[in-house]
Amino acid sequence: MSDLSDLYQEVILDHNRRPRNFRRIDPASHHADGYNPLCGDKLSLTLQVDGGSIADVAFEGSGCAISKASASLMTDAVKGKSVDEARSLFERFHRMVTTPPDLPVEDMGKLSVLAGVREFPVRVKCASLAWHTLKAALDRKAAVSTE
Repeated sequence: MSDLSDLYQEVILDHNRRPRNFRRIDPASHHADGYNPLCGDKLSLTLQVDGGSIADVAFEGSGCAISKASASLMTDAVKGKSVDEARSLFERFHRMVTTPPDLPVEDMGKLSVLAGVREFPVRVKCASLAWHTLKAALDRKAAVSTE
């Protein structure tokens, strides 16, 4: 395995073992639950949106290492961003994980560690669950499923 692959794997394992923003915001201005029926990953996302910006974001739930790491990385990435910036980040992330593995993808900083899921199509849903749940919360939808 290359040094870069080792680093990516370590970042994912770190965020799985010590997820950032793993808690509940109460009261929250936005909330959604996400579910991946293929593997059983469940996620509850709470946000505090003030003046069009995401002042705070947190998640709770259970799932595989990729799902939990993606949620942790996502909460770090969108905290402090405007709602429009978060929606744009969702689109960019979705494009990154669904681009065929033989094509280059945009560098997304720390989020790029999840680009490797492109090589395992069944894992794309694990990596994107938190992101679809974020979109649902911003759209004021109570729940979302990856199916």
